[in-house]
Amino acid sequence: MKDKTLFERLGGYGGISKFVSELLPRLQTDSDLGRFWENRGTDGIAREKQLLIDYLCSVTGGPMYYTGRDMKTSHSGMKISENDWSVFLEHAGATMESLMIPKQECDEVVNFVLSLKDDIVEL
Repeated sequence: MKDKTLFERLGGYGGISKFVSELLPRLQTDSDLGRFWENRGTDGIAREKQLLIDYLCSVTGGPMYYTGRDMKTSHSGMKISENDWSVFLEHAGATMESLMIPKQECDEVVNFVLSLKDDIVEL
């Protein structure tokens, strides 16, 4: 029997969509991170949400094709600091915990996200 992909173990498209749907409001309402969504229209936020779902589905082994920009280009000029990064990680961890994602899958997600740090954090 073939091992399941991380995409499958996270609950497929539905599981990843649920994660993003819970994570984004946490980030948007955070006193440190909310500034990244100020002056963003509803359509832009919805597009960003869908791109994040597609990206996570794609990088976890799912059948989605990600059409967005790479992480360095997407975050360039946003002035994301080490503190912003830490706050984001706390929210991502709390979201996975609230969704009762098993430790192995959480660890795999965290390790992948940590590999993106140099492309995202500027300050």
